[in-house]
Amino acid sequence: MTSGDGGDDWGAEVLEALRRLGIRHVATVPDAGLGRFLELCEAGPGIRLITLTTEEEGIALACGTWLGGELAAVAMQSSGVGNIVNMLALPNVCRIPCLLLVSMRGEAEERNPWQVPVGRAVPDLLAALDVDVFRPESAAGVAPAFAEAAARTRETGRPAAVLVSQRIIGAKSFVSGD
Repeated sequence: MTSGDGGDDWGAEVLEALRRLGIRHVATVPDAGLGRFLELCEAGPGIRLITLTTEEEGIALACGTWLGGELAAVAMQSSGVGNIVNMLALPNVCRIPCLLLVSMRGEAEERNPWQVPVGRAVPDLLAALDVDVFRPESAAGVAPAFAEAAARTRETGRPAAVLVSQRIIGAKSFVSGD
């Protein structure tokens, strides 16, 4: 990854926000853009990182966790949003809070043309599916946006997503070792 505007500080700040919000479960399909955040979750006491085979499983897990009395977070890359379109009906229809953290692809400095169409569509797609979308402008804004999204999803019973732009996470360089 090439560096974004805030390095990896936002991941540590989101981890602290998780703790303050009482969120103990993070489900993910691993992603380089979320890599440092996921490493911190895995190493951090009190956080259970659950690796998924598909993003849809994350929506089901978040719904089940809520039925068990807790809010979970689902972390994925923007291309994974295309995989959860049908599954988002579950939290929407059942009014179950569902919190998403999405690393964006297909934006500034994207070097993989296959990421561009879905990356561009994600904000509008989520909004059309009645998901509240939060787009922090800087690394310093990610944790506050995450906390606001968590509050909104709890209040409304609708899914909420924080989209972390490539300006913040950095673009993939496709150099060996990245």
